[in-house]
Amino acid sequence: MFDSVLIANRGEVALRVMRSARALGLRTVAVYSDADADAEHVRQADAAVRIGGPLPAQSYLHIDAIVEAARAGGAQAVHPGYGFLAENADFAAACAAAGLVFVGPSPEAIRAMGDKAGAKRRMQAAGVPCIPGYEGEDQGDARLAAEAARIGWPVMIKATAGGGGRGMRRVDAAEDFAGLLASARSEALHAFGDDTVILERALAAPRHIEIQVLADRHGHAIHLGERDCSVQRRHQKVIEEAPSPAVDAALRERMGAAAVAAARAIGYEGAGTLEFLLDADGRHYFMEMNTRLQVEHPVTEAITGLDLVALQLRIAAGEPLPLAQEAVRFDGHAIEVRLCAEDPRAGFVPDSGTLVQWRPAPGLRTEHALRPGIAVPPYYDPMVAKLVAHGATREEARRRLLRGLQDTQALGIRTNQQFLQRCLVQPAFVRGEASTAFVAEHLDALLAPDGDPGAVALAAVALQAAGAGMPSSLVHGLACPLRFQLDGEFHTARVTPLRDARWAVEVGDRHWRMALLASQGDALRLAWEDEGGGATRQDTIHVAREPATGALLLHARGRAWRVEDHSRRSAAPAGTAAGDGLLRASTTGRVVAVLAAEGDAVTAGQALITLEAMKMEHLHGAPRAGRLRALQVRVGDQVAARQVLAEVADAPPAEA
Repeated sequence: MFDSVLIANRGEVALRVMRSARALGLRTVAVYSDADADAEHVRQADAAVRIGGPLPAQSYLHIDAIVEAARAGGAQAVHPGYGFLAENADFAAACAAAGLVFVGPSPEAIRAMGDKAGAKRRMQAAGVPCIPGYEGEDQGDARLAAEAARIGWPVMIKATAGGGGRGMRRVDAAEDFAGLLASARSEALHAFGDDTVILERALAAPRHIEIQVLADRHGHAIHLGERDCSVQRRHQKVIEEAPSPAVDAALRERMGAAAVAAARAIGYEGAGTLEFLLDADGRHYFMEMNTRLQVEHPVTEAITGLDLVALQLRIAAGEPLPLAQEAVRFDGHAIEVRLCAEDPRAGFVPDSGTLVQWRPAPGLRTEHALRPGIAVPPYYDPMVAKLVAHGATREEARRRLLRGLQDTQALGIRTNQQFLQRCLVQPAFVRGEASTAFVAEHLDALLAPDGDPGAVALAAVALQAAGAGMPSSLVHGLACPLRFQLDGEFHTARVTPLRDARWAVEVGDRHWRMALLASQGDALRLAWEDEGGGATRQDTIHVAREPATGALLLHARGRAWRVEDHSRRSAAPAGTAAGDGLLRASTTGRVVAVLAAEGDAVTAGQALITLEAMKMEHLHGAPRAGRLRALQVRVGDQVAARQVLAEVADAPPAEA
């Protein structure tokens, strides 16, 4: 066994690898970009080496810088984590050329499975079931259109070098093919430097099932059962679980055998995952192989009791697998959710900023690299934590995860916390019937506004209680009008202080009586009663202040709110924000395209600027029709959320 390992990654996966490496007695070396100089994985490593600027291409994707960091840090091995360079054959080869042990498969195996067309041909030769499609070298538009018609609609276009849903489009009709092909190629070229595609028949609402495999250099290979990753949004996984509710012992054996055969066919070494689609009739089809550790590996660890990272390290050191297939046992059920810095109701736009408060719930396995006050940068994947629950049954695991998700406090950035809770309680998910169409089918319910005036009343009292403290006897009975934003939506309320830390609250024609029962640290225990009827209830609200703005951050009822007091500000004229002609950035990010020039006539909604944030592109359209008076940015600029990007003026009367 080597005695030191560099983790060529960041965040929660870097800490995850460190944990297993330390348990094996290994010294750990971290790498970091300028944006991560104070990151948790840097603090916890035995040594850390700077590798460049904040953008991935300057740091975590910079092969030469990482290899040099391994030398500088005295590392003998390199673990790539997942994402970034984890499936980059050139990186694996560069490590080997530098005398470093790459914790993963050979460059040849990575190349073999990294090309979707070549991988599919190899799997067909190995007898692994594959989806009918086209993987040919002729990439002409006419040939691809003809092959798509032969396969039959709907058809999936997939970038051969792709991953994470990038360069992938579903085409439902022949007239849409040319446009979606161009879009897929453009995205693939920008993301992977290769616009080659394959075509596959699109299955109707399949399940996404993957099989975890382990193989050593001594010819041994086993599988560790399946994970169900069907709950996805835009081909990005949201919830993963093991085992799958749709897989019985016989199907598990067949899929496991196919996965092991695939690993042996390419001389695979290390941990890998074979991804399959499962149709309504129980037929499985090979999709792709991930030649690395998966984000969702903790659910497999939970039901098998195995440490996959430790096994990766042992295999990379030349040790044989410590167990045979018949020794693999499965215990209970595990479910994982991905907590992401994003705003689901704004189209899942990524968020960044300072995490003011972070308290993971007890009783769950929470993988993260967070702490109060840490900056969440805009340059990387929006996933900030993974929450995993294990139970004797699926229902027990689901309930534990739901409760833990409700109790987790992440204040200061927007997250998908409420969206995940709603996924877990949707009847289709509870019954174990979710397919890859789950999010699309239930999106309206998953994103529906709360519509709860009681939440507005709680926010109003929190503003009073956390702001001025206990009112004096001189103001008892005097109503205080409040105007505030609750998660960006304006509300008004009237709060009348009463004696003994009590308030009367009016929101529209609804009236509440509220009382502060206890206050400890940042927690307020409130009792409240709707005067229109209903029982008295109690809630605990956790309160924090956003240092930069003074906004109130609340956690209650399993979700987070941001409350900004506008009571002492004059209300903006109606329509001002929409009619000022200023195009503002929806998120912090980098300008990757400017699609118009100053002086151009533009229509309302016309695409003007594309930002890239957290591995996603965001088109920004003209706020109104008119003439593009000014462009404030150019390609390559880094911009902050709400920064003005462009100004659209009214068109001259003749043009109008």
